[in-house]
Amino acid sequence: MNYVIDASALLAVLQKETGYLIVIPLLMGASMSTVNLSEVLQKIEQKGLKIPNLVGSLEGLGIKMVPFTIEQAELTAVLWNTTSSLGLSLGDRACLGLAKSLNATAITGDKNWTNVTDIKVQVIR
Repeated sequence: MNYVIDASALLAVLQKETGYLIVIPLLMGASMSTVNLSEVLQKIEQKGLKIPNLVGSLEGLGIKMVPFTIEQAELTAVLWNTTSSLGLSLGDRACLGLAKSLNATAITGDKNWTNVTDIKVQVIR
């Protein structure tokens, strides 16, 4: 199966939060939007954590970092119409847009994503 990892799911792994054991076996071969990578890096910085070569380590785990392209920007923007009532952020929609474009399952810690009907979502907690 093909997976796209949301920032919340990766942060659960990095911080050993609820649901992290569900995410670990899904990382090899999974994809992540560079928008969501930015969210992870910002949260790590905000908490004052030092994780040397985090991006290299994630790539070493087999996570493919997918650039936020014009196509991804368009998919993310279109998702606003169907997800605005759920209060999803730009990062949330970037993850969902990537999952949709790859016909993959989005892995997240955000329960409100289960209300997105046209994209496969797995909630980890």
